[in-house]
Amino acid sequence: MTFYLKYRPQKLEELDSESVRETLKKIVSSGSLPHAFLFEGPKGTGKTSAARIIAKIVNCESTSLKLRGPGKVEPCNKCEQCLSITKGSNLDVVELDAASHRGIDDARALKDAVKLAPAKARKKVYIIDEAHMLTTEASNSLLKTLEEPPPHVLFILATTNPEKLIETIRSRATSVSFKKASVPELVRSLGRPVKGEKIKIDKVSLEIIAKKSQGSFRDAVKILEQLVSEKRSLKPEDVEEYLLEIKSVDINEFIELLIKKDTKGAIGVVEKAAGKGVGMENFVANLLTRLRLALLAKVGIGSEDLPQIKKEDLIVLINLFSKAGGELKSAIIEQLPLELAIIEWGGSSPGLPAKEDDPPSLEKSASPKEISEEIWKNILSQVKPINTSIEALLRAAKPIGFDGTTLTLGVYYRFHKERLEEASHRKILEDVVAAVLGVPVRVICTLSEPPQKKVVEEEKNESVLTEGEDKDIIKVAEEIFGN
Repeated sequence: MTFYLKYRPQKLEELDSESVRETLKKIVSSGSLPHAFLFEGPKGTGKTSAARIIAKIVNCESTSLKLRGPGKVEPCNKCEQCLSITKGSNLDVVELDAASHRGIDDARALKDAVKLAPAKARKKVYIIDEAHMLTTEASNSLLKTLEEPPPHVLFILATTNPEKLIETIRSRATSVSFKKASVPELVRSLGRPVKGEKIKIDKVSLEIIAKKSQGSFRDAVKILEQLVSEKRSLKPEDVEEYLLEIKSVDINEFIELLIKKDTKGAIGVVEKAAGKGVGMENFVANLLTRLRLALLAKVGIGSEDLPQIKKEDLIVLINLFSKAGGELKSAIIEQLPLELAIIEWGGSSPGLPAKEDDPPSLEKSASPKEISEEIWKNILSQVKPINTSIEALLRAAKPIGFDGTTLTLGVYYRFHKERLEEASHRKILEDVVAAVLGVPVRVICTLSEPPQKKVVEEEKNESVLTEGEDKDIIKVAEEIFGN
């Protein structure tokens, strides 16, 4: 587990933004929680972490003053509700990514779902990330729910672009502003992984990391983790040099040269970086990170698009440089794999079908692409050790389409579909599918007819399920609800 997930705040006191911490304490202490929050601010500033803490506070089963404090302003992090929310397995805390659930049908489904009472918790909590991505129709449908919410429901909307939300939604929610973190706040947040992992690093080095993370708690922790995983020196001067090294190449400028098919210019950037001592692994990692964000934006996830390049060409680039990255360790000349990738890319025609001597890519094959039974079994076997509930749910689903970036699953039952669409479950599934297929993949679910069940004829010609199928269904249910 990454440092950011392992050491994310689990109670209000651990929130590193002082203004957010104090604001939420006052709201919770008042004893009168709003029916909807709007958490607005830049990425990496703790919006989702704060939302989960609020979900735990309203559903915590403990009455211990020692654990919860006067006024029950903190979750105990010991009871069943708190632990299941931390794990992302609580049935009554639903995390939705508005980028992939942005349509009117999704909003109507949500409107119907909120009417149902919680399964176990006191309140059903809906955490809707990137809420500004909702369509106008979906926003208006959500507005009706916010105007007359059932008493057992709490909404927490999170967004990096609050100005894109319709004004009526903003007016119905209690707004909490998440600003870019200050250096002291970032150093405070780094203290948890430093203590937990027993990392020997002085405050000056932590401040250098904080200054380079541009106000993002997430980025600060990622930098620390990268330094530790690469076994780098944590002395201030070495940390400064390392951060200068990985920031010394303008990746956006390099991508512009690739888009223009300026082979000479792109190779020149690589040579310049190598001459400065920039590690090629860092170069490729930064490049693929930017290309990935652009690819996700092409399919409606996030907003960091590169409009001047087509989705098909992005996939080719990602494949070329992923291959180059894998060859770096065995390369006699470190930058050679990158140079070959640039030359291969420069020899293909953007937006046109690849020629016989062009570099191979996923886009060469016919579309839609198919997920074979063997690949699907591999995906299931990779998911099971991570989360047996997800693997059990996937047994009631089948792949029905794959276009190179989006895998569409036909799910037989609405309950299974809703569980698979929960943010934590979908993230695990997408990570596994991406690892198996070797490309970033977005998974979407749609209801599908189940396969024909085997039947036996009784004396009165009544069709019933075979005994074996009954046992299978019971087994799947036990695995889902037992986890």
